[in-house]
Amino acid sequence: MLRPPMREVRELHDPGGLPARPTGAWLAGDFDLAHALISRGAESALVRVVQEGHVEEQRRTLAGQDETRPPLPPRPYSFGVRCVVVLPTYNERENVEAMTHAIRGWLDTDVLIVDDNSPDGTGRIADGLAAADPRVHVRHRAGKEGLGRAYLDGFGWALEQGYERILQIDCDFSHPVWDLPHLAHASLKADLSIGSRYVPGGRTEGWTFKRRLVSRCANLYASMFLGFRVKDWTAGFRCWSAAILGRMDLDQVVARGYSFQIEMTWRALRKGGTVREVPIHFVDRDEGTSKMSMGIALEAARVIPWLRLKV
Repeated sequence: MLRPPMREVRELHDPGGLPARPTGAWLAGDFDLAHALISRGAESALVRVVQEGHVEEQRRTLAGQDETRPPLPPRPYSFGVRCVVVLPTYNERENVEAMTHAIRGWLDTDVLIVDDNSPDGTGRIADGLAAADPRVHVRHRAGKEGLGRAYLDGFGWALEQGYERILQIDCDFSHPVWDLPHLAHASLKADLSIGSRYVPGGRTEGWTFKRRLVSRCANLYASMFLGFRVKDWTAGFRCWSAAILGRMDLDQVVARGYSFQIEMTWRALRKGGTVREVPIHFVDRDEGTSKMSMGIALEAARVIPWLRLKV
């Protein structure tokens, strides 16, 4: 069987060497340079931040990897803050183990799996993961109450445990898990970092025209009422500082579906929080079944004006 040709790997250690349209694989000297590359069009799966003592290993990996699911780095990236990734699950038995291992491989973090009593046994698999790894934790909820409720449950637990950064990600690999370090790094200079589809370098893949239209309209609608400081209000790939979550009254959050992301962002801004958006490539892995339904859009239509007037 023929092996694919090895790709060239270039290095960037000085902003002065940043190309206008970067292509191919890159080793960046730091996360700011990596962010600049991705913002100008580089594929984030093919951009690595140099890990001292592992440069040649990283170079070999980049030269031959499959960009759709890049291998783990030599060691997880660490930023000197105590992190936890909140991972809501419902019928994710096919993904939860692989996703948990990927999270732990890319970022020096704990993982909290919040399972809504999945009938497919996801919760039992999560318990097994927690038994094998002391940095994996599980919260079992009585039933499915919406994504927003699951995240709020996880956020409350994380604040009680004293974590400094609290990340959120979908379990179906639609969010690029290798971009977790970029979100964590961005959060060092912001109260909320968002993996954004709608800033330079961001995009979606595998979406129908209808889904693109609904998402764009929802974000435009939110911006018209709430301001244009955020490009991707509905994004679910995020990193929060515990400080801003601690200033927000989470018991007052009303949205349950995807407008939960809009409400949380607005409440953070109202508390004086700062937001930084990081470009990501969102890949639909739900076999054409969109979670962005008309019901979700109608919920947003109701919630957004209420936020502007009441919160």
